[in-house]
Amino acid sequence: WCSLSSSGSAMAVLLETSIGNIAIDLYVDEAPQESLNFLKLCKTKYYNFSPFHRVLKNFIAQTGDPLGTGRGGSSIWEKVKGEDRRFFPRRETNRIKHVRYGTVSMTNNGGDMHGSQFFITLGDNLDSLDGRHSVFGEVAEESYEVLEQLNEAFVDDNGRPYQDVRIRHTIVLDDPFDDPEGLARFIPEKSPEPTAEQLRTVRIADDAALDDNEGMTEEEILQLQKRKLGKAQATILEMVGDIADADAAPAENVLFVCKLNPVTTAEDLEIIFSRFGKVVSCHIVTDWKTKESLQYGFVEFDKTESAEEAYFKMDNVLVDDRRIKVNFCQSIEKSKWNIPKRYAGGGVNNIALKKGRATAGDKYSLVFDDASEADTGPRPSKRDRDGHERSRDRDRGRDRERDHRDRSRDHRDRSRERDREGRDRDTRDRHGRDRERSRDDRRRDDRRDRKDDRRDRDRSRDDRRDRDRSRDDRGDRDRDRRN
Repeated sequence: WCSLSSSGSAMAVLLETSIGNIAIDLYVDEAPQESLNFLKLCKTKYYNFSPFHRVLKNFIAQTGDPLGTGRGGSSIWEKVKGEDRRFFPRRETNRIKHVRYGTVSMTNNGGDMHGSQFFITLGDNLDSLDGRHSVFGEVAEESYEVLEQLNEAFVDDNGRPYQDVRIRHTIVLDDPFDDPEGLARFIPEKSPEPTAEQLRTVRIADDAALDDNEGMTEEEILQLQKRKLGKAQATILEMVGDIADADAAPAENVLFVCKLNPVTTAEDLEIIFSRFGKVVSCHIVTDWKTKESLQYGFVEFDKTESAEEAYFKMDNVLVDDRRIKVNFCQSIEKSKWNIPKRYAGGGVNNIALKKGRATAGDKYSLVFDDASEADTGPRPSKRDRDGHERSRDRDRGRDRERDHRDRSRDHRDRSRERDREGRDRDTRDRHGRDRERSRDDRRRDDRRDRKDDRRDRDRSRDDRRDRDRSRDDRGDRDRDRRN
């Protein structure tokens, strides 16, 4: 279990959280004051029921405020020496930097002071945190799986997980420091229950069994699954570059009209559909070469209500001896109608985009004395963002190389398979020819044998005839002698 590093860390604390256990090694030699503060707070069960109130993917996970506001918490010295010792000063020199995944560091309250809040890094080489926050430990590698799960938590715009991730219990495995005078009366015999104030901070309980389909009918569940599938497919199309944005949606005030008579013109359609409202534009798609109608087009209204009324009343209506079909346009082309380039373009620049994705804020809820100091907390620097971008670029490059290798391997495998099939086919053909040749040889041998048999039978018959004739001649000669 023990994970020792070159900094002289030793396993000291086990945090039992709602998603798993996090073992922390403390740098008791490099950061004695921070380690003592953290150990004694764990010993008094101060962190019990504290939420991870700020989780920024691939950056930090912050906790240590019992109410999760980002403004609370106090050091162990406030308990034993009074409110004026709520914070303690940050040490000026810190040899250990925020270079490792799982680094544990005290949060700066904005005035170079520390309280109870701390954070765990969820990325490597976060040097923008150096010099402002004091590193005092690291998470043991055995607990990285829990950090990965924490890194993937669903959070709101402020980084607060929708479903609470809380510290349930703290276990001190090794404490090399003596207790401050007066601390004994704050050490409970057993883990305390959460206070009423803490219970009011619950968003979604950490042990709640979440069921997205609870209370929904089977039809509603099916519709939800279809929407999720459509969203996933749109995301894939955005990734491969077929569409500009996965959240793009077709305009709701544009109708698609098809099965038109070739003689029907855009002016005719505009006159027919204008009785439902103001027509902004009307377009019939024509062949780029012959300029003949391709028998479908688009009608844009100024209001969605007009388009809906036209949809319900014009579908399957007879126009120029043709029953036309009317539906809402599904095109999401930004600059023109989504029609083949070989056809004449045109149309409107009217594309409705759904509300943009919410982006996480760039501020952190930290320990500070007043709200004006909120901007002093850790945030990703440009170097960190550039580093993450370079990391993603490297990952994409590796993915492209891997895809290229996979395609090359597949090509080689297919070539080998074709060669193997060709060899098998040649072998089968050769065996077939051998079988045909064997059959021909057997037929030839059979004919030869039958011919030899006939010749032998004819020779035997001639011999019998000769013997019979000789016997008759001898009998005739004997009879002549006796007479």
